[in-house]
Amino acid sequence: MGKPTGFLEFQRELAAKRNVEERRLDYNEVEMPVDEDNTRKQAARCMDCGVPFCHNGCPLGNIIPEFNDAVWEENWEYAYQILSSTNNFPEFTGRICPAPCEASCVLGINKPPVAIEYIEKSIIERAYANGWVKPNIPKKRTGKKVAVVGSGPAGLAAASQLNKAGHLVTVFERADEIGGLVRYGIPDFKLDKSVVRRRVDVMKEEGITFITNANVGFNVKSSDLVRDFDAIVLSGGSTVPRMIEIKGKELKGIYPAMEFLSQQNKRVAGIERINDHRGEAYQNGEIFATGKNVVVIGGGDTGSDCVGTSNRHKAKTITQVEVMPEPEIDDKKQPFYQVRAEATPWPNWPLTKRTSTSHEEGCERLFSINVKEFIGDENGNLKGILISESAMFNGTKVEMNEREIPCELALIAAGFLNPQQDLLNQLEIEVDERKNVKAPNYQTSNPKIFAAGDMRRGQSLVVWAISEGRECARKVDEYLMGETLLEAKSVSMISPAYAEA
Repeated sequence: MGKPTGFLEFQRELAAKRNVEERRLDYNEVEMPVDEDNTRKQAARCMDCGVPFCHNGCPLGNIIPEFNDAVWEENWEYAYQILSSTNNFPEFTGRICPAPCEASCVLGINKPPVAIEYIEKSIIERAYANGWVKPNIPKKRTGKKVAVVGSGPAGLAAASQLNKAGHLVTVFERADEIGGLVRYGIPDFKLDKSVVRRRVDVMKEEGITFITNANVGFNVKSSDLVRDFDAIVLSGGSTVPRMIEIKGKELKGIYPAMEFLSQQNKRVAGIERINDHRGEAYQNGEIFATGKNVVVIGGGDTGSDCVGTSNRHKAKTITQVEVMPEPEIDDKKQPFYQVRAEATPWPNWPLTKRTSTSHEEGCERLFSINVKEFIGDENGNLKGILISESAMFNGTKVEMNEREIPCELALIAAGFLNPQQDLLNQLEIEVDERKNVKAPNYQTSNPKIFAAGDMRRGQSLVVWAISEGRECARKVDEYLMGETLLEAKSVSMISPAYAEA
């Protein structure tokens, strides 16, 4: 333990953020560069508690107290070695993970929790700056060939681990750049895409082959992969959006959130050909929020990303509506570590109203809202949305205050249903009742084919995707070699709610 009294001496301080008026004018990252002196102080706040419940919250099982101690001791390279032993992409989780580890921090019972996500980002950025992130080229190749279909965090993690085991890995991505939704779903103001390219360049040096514009099942035959590779990992994500089946859904001006976000990522990258995140041409043309009344339907992170992007488009108004009631605890006014909802006591993920950097830039937020009808003009264009509020009275749900709000652009950020079924049908892979790939131990109904990430477990967090990719790689390695030396995630510290079967 680097500083026994650190949690008493130092306050929780996160990265400084750029001025709202400044950052609304561009797509550069909102957070300022990390301050290494502040990072040491934040690491010093770790109590090195007897039972580190932060492990309970982290799907990767990151060895958090140890890398905190190394940072306090200014042994940054050792901190990087500890962090990278369990996390293939700290530069991703350090920027876009909601940090369930912090919600489980023992210090967070009655004080602000340790700023674990900020510390992770500090470690990996220092590692890159000092040249410690080097290609991990295996000394010996097994000769076994593995195809990874999909290059999101799950696919990249599986590819990295399988390459480490000595297999010859080829990643197939249907879009024109590698990264999946990390590349074409997360706005640049949260995750600059140079961060993704930087990691992919390292993986290429390690010997991993990447093939873009390769839509397996269409311009790449699935039968060829089954024939030419010893194992296949399906990590295509959950990409079928959940739309709203109400009157007026056919009107022009209603789009899935991901279509809107991925288009903007293309523009920022200067890519003239605007395709969607699946590498397919948009049927609806380009989508802009400029000068429009925008309604974002869905209160999660994707909805927040739509708010931030609409602000940068200079929308006329932005309203975000959420079907769930407004949480009693507002992180901005009453942080979760001071008062927790009864239903989510420590160390569970707290139920709170979360205010993102996008919300800070301007947005009206409405809760307990039912979207009842899309209203169009005589030309079939969206002009408004009929909504109502819901409340419980004597155990009965009651709708009230029905009204129309102006809207020329509706962005549906209600999550995803399941993976696209075409490839799964071609491969004759079994699916579960939710139409996700049925692979309870990562292996599908075809022993040669494995699945990981959102395609297997349903839409989830980036940290879960990385964990899925790592665990799937172990199973593939065992299948190919009869045993594996790849690192296993310790489930001894993970609660039954998190542990995989």
